[in-house]
Amino acid sequence: MRPRSFLIITLALLSIFVGHLLSKASWVTRVGMTFFYKEYNFLKIWWQGAIAVFVVWMLVMMAHSIIHRRFALPKARLISFLVLLLACAGLYATYTDFHNNLAHRLLGKRFHTGFYLFWGGWMIISLFYLFQKKVTATGPGSKDATVV
Repeated sequence: MRPRSFLIITLALLSIFVGHLLSKASWVTRVGMTFFYKEYNFLKIWWQGAIAVFVVWMLVMMAHSIIHRRFALPKARLISFLVLLLACAGLYATYTDFHNNLAHRLLGKRFHTGFYLFWGGWMIISLFYLFQKKVTATGPGSKDATVV
């Protein structure tokens, strides 16, 4: 199995788990989503949350893939590193928000863990491309590939 296929399967399974955790918001939060924050109602249904998370991860993966095809390896790795730092900043911002905002503190530990794992999946994608070797085709339409 190719490493990229393994990554996609791992992310699909992880997104199912994340969707399950996001659907386990506290009772107070679920009531708030029903009456006040209707745009977040999709998080109450595990498979809808899982699909949303998986789609975002696939968009991040496509962006990394395009960057690695178009840029030289050092520049592509620099961009992957910057995206990894962006994910770390997102994780930190999520953590501080969940602990400093009363409304978000009421979401519950499982919901919080789901969002932490969302950022963890983003970091996994960035790390995968950060340590990926660049593969280029030897000619147009060639099945042979060389590792640069």
